[in-house]
Amino acid sequence: MHAIINGITLAYDDHGSGQAVLLIHGFPLCRRMWHPQVQAVTGAGFRLVTPDLRGFGESDAPEGPYSMDLFADDVVELLDHLGIERAVIGGMSMGGYVLLNLLERYPERVRGALFITTRATADDEAGKARRLQLAQDVVKFGPQVVADAFVNLLFAEESLTERPKLVGEIYGWMAATDSRGLAGGLLAMRERKDYAPLLGSFTVPALAIGAVGDKAAPPANAEAIAAGIPGCRLCIVGEAGHMANLEHPGAFNNCLLDFLKSL
Repeated sequence: MHAIINGITLAYDDHGSGQAVLLIHGFPLCRRMWHPQVQAVTGAGFRLVTPDLRGFGESDAPEGPYSMDLFADDVVELLDHLGIERAVIGGMSMGGYVLLNLLERYPERVRGALFITTRATADDEAGKARRLQLAQDVVKFGPQVVADAFVNLLFAEESLTERPKLVGEIYGWMAATDSRGLAGGLLAMRERKDYAPLLGSFTVPALAIGAVGDKAAPPANAEAIAAGIPGCRLCIVGEAGHMANLEHPGAFNNCLLDFLKSL
C-alpha cells in the first residue's frame, strides 16, 4: 500500500486487526525484513503495520537531508493516516533510533516500545567518520558499496556459512536501495542524539531484544537499554546475529508475542 506522507509517497503493509503494532526496519533494509513476523503477530490477534522509511524499499527517496526527527514525523503521520492513535512500536537497529526519537517527542503515540538489536548511545567520532565516508562513497559508486560493507555485519557467523540463500536475498534488498536514501540514512544516524542519559525518563512498557551473535549491536546494548528503562524486559536470542528476526524467527517471535500479550 502507498500513502502521501509529508509530501512523499510512503510504502507500507497493513495486516490483520486488533491492537496496532508498527515495526520499523533497520539500515540499509526495508519492510520485507518483517515477513517472518506477519503470521505470528496477526495470528495472535494484533494488527501489524510495516512501513518503508523514506529513502528505502518502495518509498520515495527524495534528496536529503534526512534526520531521525524526519523519520519519526513520517511514522506519526502514517499513524494519523491509518487512524491509529497509539501503537506498540518496534525498531530494529536504525529503526530503534527512530523509536527513541518517538519516545522523546511523541510519547503519547507509543503504547509499548520494542528495541530490536539496537543501541541507545550515539556514534563516537570514529563511527561518525566512517558514516560520512560511506555516505560519500555511496553517492559516488552506488548502493553496492553499502551492501558490501554491511552484509557481514548483519548476520551471525553460522548464518553466513549455512544460509547463503537468506544472505543473498538481503544483499539484494540492500543493493536495490536508492543511493540518496542510503546516504541520507547514514548521515541521519551520524547526527543522532545520545539517548543513554534519557532512558530512565521513559515510562512506557518496553522490551529489549538482543542476539548472541550480533556484531553490529552486541547484546550488551540490549542489556543497557533494559537496565536503563524502568521495568524494561530483556530477551537475548541465541544462534542469531543483527537480523535475529530472520535468522531465528521462532525464538524471536516467542519474545515478541510474550511481550505483546503482557500489555
